[in-house]
Amino acid sequence: MLKAGDVVLTRVQFTDTFEIKTRPALVLFEEFDNIIVAGITSNLKMEGITLSKKEGAIKDSIIKLNYIFTVSKAMISKTLFHLSKKKKHKVFEELINRLSNLES
Repeated sequence: MLKAGDVVLTRVQFTDTFEIKTRPALVLFEEFDNIIVAGITSNLKMEGITLSKKEGAIKDSIIKLNYIFTVSKAMISKTLFHLSKKKKHKVFEELINRLSNLES
């Protein structure tokens, strides 16, 4: 069973093409074999939360909280590593900041 904070390798369909690629993603939560994830990119010019090789990433990367999507559990090939408690808290805080506009 996947847990929030797992970094996984998953097949992703891009929104601007019909192409499907295998990419890393951060598990936010799982429900009924649907996995809600945030995309991860090695393009360090993108906005998001940094993720370093020291933390377990293959390359220094960015967790893109503006790129959240659902994948089937069957699309996930493996778990790569798990975020530290401190990094998970940073992701949570940033998600709360971005969603706080819903209260207005």
